[in-house]
Amino acid sequence: MNLTLCIQSRELTGSDITWIEGLITKNPNWSRYKLSGEICQHWDWENANGQMKDIACRSLLRKLDELGYISLPKPRMISPNRYRHGPIRRVEHDKLPIVCSLRELRPIRCVPVESEDRALVECFLSEYHYLGYRQPVGENLKYLISDCDDRPLGCFLFGSAAWRCQAREQFIGWSERAHRTWLQSLTNNHRFLILPWVEVRNLASHVLSMVCGRLSTDWQQKYGHPIFMVETFVEQDRFTGACYRAANWVKLGLTKGRSRNDRHKSLQVPIKEVYIYTLHRQAKELLCRE
Repeated sequence: MNLTLCIQSRELTGSDITWIEGLITKNPNWSRYKLSGEICQHWDWENANGQMKDIACRSLLRKLDELGYISLPKPRMISPNRYRHGPIRRVEHDKLPIVCSLRELRPIRCVPVESEDRALVECFLSEYHYLGYRQPVGENLKYLISDCDDRPLGCFLFGSAAWRCQAREQFIGWSERAHRTWLQSLTNNHRFLILPWVEVRNLASHVLSMVCGRLSTDWQQKYGHPIFMVETFVEQDRFTGACYRAANWVKLGLTKGRSRNDRHKSLQVPIKEVYIYTLHRQAKELLCRE
């Protein structure tokens, strides 16, 4: 089989696909979990913490199956990812207006979400963010923003960077190989929410600076590798992007009006402004290594 595919940031040759197909044929009683574990061991496919990337591998297998290159055995159980589409538990919270100066709220805290605050942040995003909330897949970090009296002010969600973005690729100067190698060293600011009853001038840009100051260190601690750059996409008909510019994010250009799910280049979505924030002085050079 003379072809090359890139799936889950991994380059696959025809020989790789033939080997996977043979593994399935020789072991018809193996589950998808068993197959992904065997493939990860064979490829030494691990994350920076030394854990097998079996979830990414199962996603790769499903995509190969959808494309018709292999025939996977039927799943033996309901995937835990079904919870991504389940209802978000509502958490009771205070909605008393917070209208004051930034100085009156200090010291403001912006910290990674611990288990006891996870449900609260998910509730906030589900109820008050215009895009809603679904449980993210892959590496991600949530942050809760609170004031000196521990009153919640808002939250962040960072997750996987966009697979393709022309303005970003041009800014970095990425080759195809470097793109595949270093995409995991970028993260996307998927959600940023200041709660609707909080009216504090300059709060948004202030907490953006706070979170960017610690993001790479927190990522290193959780996933075993740093982050060199953060991106976000701002819907230009809905927001001005002023808080990002005030926090020294750089506007690179506009998206093409298509989403990551637009396989046939026919799905139209709102055009968004592309913003980037570098977390390392040599971010471009580090991301362009081959």
